[in-house]
Amino acid sequence: MADKFRLTVAQLNPTVGDLSGNAAQARATWEQARAAGADMVAFPEMFITGYNTQDLVMKPAFHRAAIAEIDALATACADGPAIGIGGPWVDDGKLYNAYFILSGGAVVHRVLKHHLPNETVFDEVRLYDSGPLAGPYSVAGVRIGSPICEDAWHEDVAETLAETGAEFLLVPNGSPYFRGKLELRQNLMVARVVETGLPLIYLNLAGGQDDLVFDGGTFALNPGGELALQMPLFDEGISHVDLIRGEAGWRIEPGARAHIPDDMEQDYRAMVETLRDYCRKTGFGKVLLGLSGGIDSAIVATIAADALGPQNVRCVMLPSEYTSQGSLDDAKAMAENLGCHYDFVPISEGRDAISNTLAPLFAGRDADVTEENIQSRLRGLLLMALSNKFGEMLLTTGNKSEVAVGYATIYGDMNGGYNPIKDMYKTRVFATCRWRNDNHRDWMKGPAGPVIPVSIIDKPPSAELRPDQKDEDSLPPYEVLDAILMLLVDAEASVEDCVRAGYDRAVVKHVEHLLYISEYKRFQSAPGTRLSPRAFWMDRRYPVVNRWRDPTGA
Repeated sequence: MADKFRLTVAQLNPTVGDLSGNAAQARATWEQARAAGADMVAFPEMFITGYNTQDLVMKPAFHRAAIAEIDALATACADGPAIGIGGPWVDDGKLYNAYFILSGGAVVHRVLKHHLPNETVFDEVRLYDSGPLAGPYSVAGVRIGSPICEDAWHEDVAETLAETGAEFLLVPNGSPYFRGKLELRQNLMVARVVETGLPLIYLNLAGGQDDLVFDGGTFALNPGGELALQMPLFDEGISHVDLIRGEAGWRIEPGARAHIPDDMEQDYRAMVETLRDYCRKTGFGKVLLGLSGGIDSAIVATIAADALGPQNVRCVMLPSEYTSQGSLDDAKAMAENLGCHYDFVPISEGRDAISNTLAPLFAGRDADVTEENIQSRLRGLLLMALSNKFGEMLLTTGNKSEVAVGYATIYGDMNGGYNPIKDMYKTRVFATCRWRNDNHRDWMKGPAGPVIPVSIIDKPPSAELRPDQKDEDSLPPYEVLDAILMLLVDAEASVEDCVRAGYDRAVVKHVEHLLYISEYKRFQSAPGTRLSPRAFWMDRRYPVVNRWRDPTGA
C-alpha cells in the first residue's frame, strides 16, 4: 500500500455551458498534475457544465453532451493521474449530480450526491434525484471518500464513508460567496474531521456566474481540525497536496496559507469579479453608466474600472436644470480620477420635446412625479441608445436600500444589464467608497488613491429631479431605513420585532408598504452581485401580487 499520495486540487473558473472549454481547462491542469507526479487531480462540483446550471441541466441534449465530454476526457487522459470531476449523470431515467473518477482511459467510479440543497439559490430537489449513501473509491491503492458539497454539511455521508474504509475525504464544491461564508464552511468541515478522524480537503470553484460568485478558498484539514492548506479567496490556482501515511494514519503535509481579507474587501472583490466574469462570459468588453455626481454611480464606476480597466468604461453625465453645479463638477472629477471616457449629454431639449408632446393630454393637471420620471426615463433611453450604438453594456446603479423600497424609476434609472451594488445597502456603499479610497490591490485594474471625491461621499443624497430635492424628503434617514430593512428583509422580522428594536411603528409600516409594492420593479430588474444570503432574486422570492400586510404592526 502507498505511504504517500499526491493530490492536485484545481480551484478554477468554468463557464456554464462551455463544455469543450471546461474540458480543455481540465486537460491542461491534468498535464500540470502529471508533470508534478500527482496520483490524482481533482476538480470541483459540476465542473464540466459550469455551475449553477439551473434548469439547463435537465435538457437531455445538454446533459448527454456533458457526459460525452467526460468520457472523451477519460480517453484523452489515460496515461497519467486519475481525475475527479463533477458533472451530470443519468441512470434508469434519473438525473444525478455526480462526481466522476477517471482512470486508465475510462470512468471507473461515480459518486452520486445524496443531500440536495433546496434553499437560498439552490433548487436541486427540482433538478436531480438523490443518490444512495455509498462507500469510498480507490485511487493508487488509497480509499477516498467524496461527499459532494451539501453532503459534507451533514453527518451521515462522511460517517458512512469512514465506516466503509475511506482514508481521507475529498469534498468537491460549488459553494457561492456570501459575507462570512468561509468561516461557516471551515467550522462545518472541522466537525466532519472530528467526527471521522480523517483528513479532509475542501475544494471549491472560483469565478462569477450571473449573480453568484464562487470565491474559491480551498482548504485542507488534518485530524483534529488543524489547518494544513489555505488557498486564496477568489483567485484561480492549483495546489499540490501531499498526504503521508504514518502510524496514526494519513496526514496532510503543511502547505501555503493565504491571507484572508476582511469582509469589506471580500464584498468589494465579489462585486469586481462578478462584473468582470459577467462581461467576459456574455461577450461584453466594455460598459457604460450614467454618472450623476452621486455616490452610487461613483462606486459602480469605480467597480467597473477595477473590473475591466478604465479604458473600457464610458461615464455619461446627463444633466437637467435641476442638476447642481456640485454634481457636474463631481461627475467630471470622478471620471478624470478613474481615467474613464466622459460624455456630457444634456437632457433639457429632449425633456421639453416630450413634455410638449404630452401637454395636450396633461392640460389642467399639476406637475407631479410623472414629470420627474420622464427625466429618468429619458436618461434611460439615451443610455440604451449609446449602449446599442457602441456595443457597451449599460450598468445600473441602484443600491439595496433603493431596490428594496422602489426608490428608482422602472424603464429609467433601472435600465441596464447588470448591477454590482444590488445587494449592498446605502450605508455600506458610503463605507465601501471610503475603503476603496484608502486601499488598492493588484487585482484592481483602476488607479490607486482616493479616486472618489470626498464631496461625493459627504453631500446629502439626491435624485435631483426637482428643486432642492433630497432622498430624505421621501425616505427615512438611510441609517434608520437600512436598519429596518435588515430586519424585514434579511431577518424576515415582523413589524412588531422592529418596534421592539426601537423603531417608530408608523415608519416601519411605511417601509413595509414600500417593500411589498416594489416587488414588480425587482421582478424586472437587472441581475446583480449576491453579497448576503437574503439577496433579491433567488434568495428572496415573493409574489408580485400580494395583499398581505403584517397584522402585528396594525
